[in-house]
Amino acid sequence: MSTHVTVSHGSDFLGVDVIPVGQLREFGQHVRGVLPAADYPPLTALLDAAGESEHAIGGDQAALLAVLLRRAASHRRLKKAYREVASRLGIAAANAAADPEPWTWTPTTEGTRR
Repeated sequence: MSTHVTVSHGSDFLGVDVIPVGQLREFGQHVRGVLPAADYPPLTALLDAAGESEHAIGGDQAALLAVLLRRAASHRRLKKAYREVASRLGIAAANAAADPEPWTWTPTTEGTRR
């Protein structure tokens, strides 16, 4: 099993973000407490499956996830550590929504990049 997920359209020099799988899955649990139950399933499905396989997310879905991530990031009850992850992912999702290439989540092992 992978230990990190490399997310395209991210903020580093190579245009990716590398996030620990555990942090993504924990964030998914916290999202359930800050977003309405009718809204969070598309986001939590992705977060719960983080690290299991590669995901390629189209522009329309990335746009929806960007909105959900930004809502979560701005919620006052979301812990600071998860706000940062939500913000970074929200920016990456918005970038992917504006790009013809899909937003990809690629499982990686610690210290490797795609």
